[in-house]
This record gives sequence, C-alpha cells and structure tokens, in this order.
Amino acid sequence: MRPAEPYRGLEAVGTGRAERDGGSGATFHAVLDAARRRGALVVQPRMGFSDPARMRAGLGATKAANATTVGTLTLDSFTRVGDFATADRALRERRPLNGYPIVNFPTATTEAMLAGIRDRHFPVQVRHGSSLPGRIIDALIEAGLDATEGGPISYCLPYSRTPIGQSVQAWQEACEKLATLRERGVEPHLESFGGCMLGQLCPPSLLIAITVLEGLFFRRHGLRSISLSYAQGTNAAQDDEAVLALHEIAEELLGDISWHVVIYAYMGLYPSTESGALGLVADAARLAVRTGSTRLIVKTAAEAQRIPTIAENVTALEMAAQAGASTRRLLVPPASTGIKEEARALIDAVLDLNEDIGKALVRAFAQGYLDVPYCLHPDNAGRARSVITEEGRLEWSRTGSLPIGHLTPTHRSAQLTSSRLLHALSYVRSRYDNAEPLAATFRRIA
Repeated sequence: MRPAEPYRGLEAVGTGRAERDGGSGATFHAVLDAARRRGALVVQPRMGFSDPARMRAGLGATKAANATTVGTLTLDSFTRVGDFATADRALRERRPLNGYPIVNFPTATTEAMLAGIRDRHFPVQVRHGSSLPGRIIDALIEAGLDATEGGPISYCLPYSRTPIGQSVQAWQEACEKLATLRERGVEPHLESFGGCMLGQLCPPSLLIAITVLEGLFFRRHGLRSISLSYAQGTNAAQDDEAVLALHEIAEELLGDISWHVVIYAYMGLYPSTESGALGLVADAARLAVRTGSTRLIVKTAAEAQRIPTIAENVTALEMAAQAGASTRRLLVPPASTGIKEEARALIDAVLDLNEDIGKALVRAFAQGYLDVPYCLHPDNAGRARSVITEEGRLEWSRTGSLPIGHLTPTHRSAQLTSSRLLHALSYVRSRYDNAEPLAATFRRIA
C-alpha cells in the first residue's frame, strides 16, 4: 500500500544508488564518533512530520541551526505499533499523522526528502518506539539510512504489551539486519532507549543497568557502534553521579566497541511556561557537558501543549547549544551515594542468569531482578517502587526482588500514595515554572 498523488513532486529530486548505499559518507557513526573525540555537544530534536515537504523543511532548519546538530525522522504512532493500514489510509485521505510513516512511503519519496539535506556532516537518525521493528528497519535501510534507536526492553516496556521474549527475538533480528550494512562499507548505529524507562519515576541505577544491558545485547548481535541513554531526572547532583557512573561502566563492559552517551531532556510532565521549558532544556545541556556526554535530545517550550513547530524546535536546539557552550566539564566527581554499585549489581545479576543475554533478560523480568516501578506491562513484576525525597532525589521506597537490597536504604516511610504520586509527577514542572524567567534573556542574546 503506497500513497500516491500528494507526494509526486518531491520524488523528482531523486538520489543515486551510491548515495543510498553510504557513498555520501553521511554515517551517524562517523559524525558522532568525531564529535565524541573532540568533546563537542551534538543536539538533536525529536521531530517528525507526515508531509515529506515539511519533514524536509524541518531537517533543513535543524541543519541550519546555530548549533552542532544531527537530524531526526520521528515516526508516527501507527507505524510504531505496526498499524500500517491505518497510516496508509490517513495518507490517502491527506490527514496529518504525528510523525513520518517511513514504511508506507515509497523508498523514492524518502530518498528525495533527504537529498541535499543529509550529507557527510549531517546524518539522520530514525526514531520510532516499536517493540517489533522489522519493517521499520527494512524501510530505513532501503532508504539509505544507517541509524535508529530502541531496544528489546526499552521499546517493549511500557510502550506495548508485546511479550518480552517476542520483543527480544524481534530486536535480535533487527540488530543482525542492521549489522549487514557493514558489508556495504557502512557502520550502522543503534541507540538504546534504556536510560529513559519511565525516567521520571525510575531510580538512576535501574536506568543505567537497562541501557548497558541493551548495549551488551546489541554488541552480541553484531553491532559495533552504539549509544547509551540517560534521562535527566529530578536532582542535578544525582544526575551527575549517575551519568559519570554510566560512563565508567560502559568503559568497563563495552570498551571494545564505539559508544557514546546521549542525555534526554526530562521525560516526565514538562513545564507549561516557555521560560520553564527552556530552562529545563538548558539544564539538560549543562548536565551533558558536565559529564562528558556527546549528544542531547532536546524538548521544546511547546511540549506540554502540542506538537512543536519547526521554529520551536530550532529555538530549543539553539538554547541547548548556548547553555552547553557556557558550561565546563566536572573536574571533581560528586560524592558517591552508591549508584554505580547498585547498577553493577543489577547488571551482574542479570548476566549470571544465562550466557545468552536475550534469555537472561527474559528470565530477569520473570524473577524480578529487573522491575520497572509503576510499569503495567504484564511481564513486569511491579513490586519495586520509588519516591522523590525532600532533597529532590529519586530513591527506592521498595526494591522488591531487585538484587540490590543489601546496597541501598529504602524510604519506606515515604511510600507513594496517590497524592504523593501526583506530587512526584509534577515536581519538575512546578520547580521550573516557578523559576526565574529565562526565555527573554535567550532572545536578547540570540
């Protein structure tokens, strides 16, 4: 099923097979590896439009922003869940989707949309959210793209009800398919979304453990260029400790392949004011630079209300770049509160379950060794709980069967009632919405 008439004009741009097979040198791996080596902060939007002309305009604006950027094709929600028939019907009826339906478009449409935008300095990554990504992987490879994100756990919980075992098998096939790009002279790149698991309610040690375990899964199935994620949390000092711990563990366990850390601007309830939203993005950029991370996924001032415009995305990118440029890397690490030790205990316990990491991940959730607080997926034990302390730190209130009970005190006196849950969800929004105005200052400087 393919849309027709509305997109014929764009297809006329065309691309050659050499460019689609990597001849342009526009690999995500090469650009990000170079940025990592020179210590540059790369900023990236979460941008996706169903109109190829608008998607092209968005990529062009991202490329032209006053920042070091890479491009994004964020896919629509129907494509994410494999409902390609509904996506196709929307395209035929010229109804907008909330992202780019890469599977439904002819390959030539995507090639034409990228032609002259994607080049050796500006790669493009496909972002989706699918627990069963097979057809998405096929479509992006056919269009000449080489980078995407997700993972067998992070795109299964909480976004779907797909059994973890089925997701593990699908992502094994996806990794192995991506790895075949090396036969064309292209180094594929895959980013784990594991550091964003209900990030606003998931203590840092579990975020670190899941993203590293997914990185180990990617490596086992043929990938040699990966990124590990971490979502900005509720306390800056806690985030500094966590991201530095992530770097240390990655060097210990994944030092034989190319990797970098990507920070996500806060994944929970976003500030409702422009000033609060941009202030939160600026702090995410500062976190990335302080901890030596290479890439930042930004959010915009419109996140709380609607899908952001292209201009709003550019503003957020430039704000983040500006905040990062005025920040220096930490010279003295923060005092340890045991985050690294917790994360290693989780990782090691899972790896001890089975030499096949995919089977180990399935067993880990069955036994509660991995347990995401407040996640309702049928394969998640649901016994672990977290709480935001008076200092704004995200801590365990109950560890369930997580193999870290001997390492971490639990805040049982602060069990999350419904009112405390609402407070936790709105904690960051309230803090930033009530902070000193920032947007006007940015506009003056810009």
